[in-house]
Amino acid sequence: MTVRVDYRFIEQHVPPGSRVLDLGCGDGSLLERLIDEQQVDGLGIEHDERAVRNCIGRGVPVYHGDMYEGIKIFDSDAFDCVILSRTLQQALKPGEIVKQMLKVGRRCIISFPNFGHWRNRLKLLLSGRRPLTGEANLSWYNTPDLHPLTVKDFFDFCDNFQLQIIDTAFYTGNYYRIPGFLANLFADHAVLVFRGTAG
Repeated sequence: MTVRVDYRFIEQHVPPGSRVLDLGCGDGSLLERLIDEQQVDGLGIEHDERAVRNCIGRGVPVYHGDMYEGIKIFDSDAFDCVILSRTLQQALKPGEIVKQMLKVGRRCIISFPNFGHWRNRLKLLLSGRRPLTGEANLSWYNTPDLHPLTVKDFFDFCDNFQLQIIDTAFYTGNYYRIPGFLANLFADHAVLVFRGTAG
């Protein structure tokens, strides 16, 4: 089974034995890897009932509910790492969820699909229609992506929210790492590790 490329990068930034919160954890596959291989004390938050059942089947601790409500139950610095993997673009209020991540976590990791990729630009230019997005190629009216963003958009976001970027990785496909200066045009996905400037 192929491991998602952002998982491999995220795992490099999660210290063994650390306390980890995975927001929008899906089926729990990332947390399962972190618990099994790095003995983290992990917890996921997921609203989809089927995904929650998959987490339970994997033995992954999970809170079934909305991540905006779930994250508020934790004290400041309750976790060493807070992860938001390929979920930021689906968040109703991205700024609010990042603010809460910084409150409860010492280090935050976000990955997201780059909507500035050249294929998306070309499709829009040639067809005049919004490109189909996500791995399922969903149309604009049924995609969960509420806030599609580019790599440049996220760097602007970091400046506005005074986030200190610790490390970045940009990939095309599941293997090829892209240099940062080419990321906005050629990367399918971005992964960034950051903390607040006071952290």
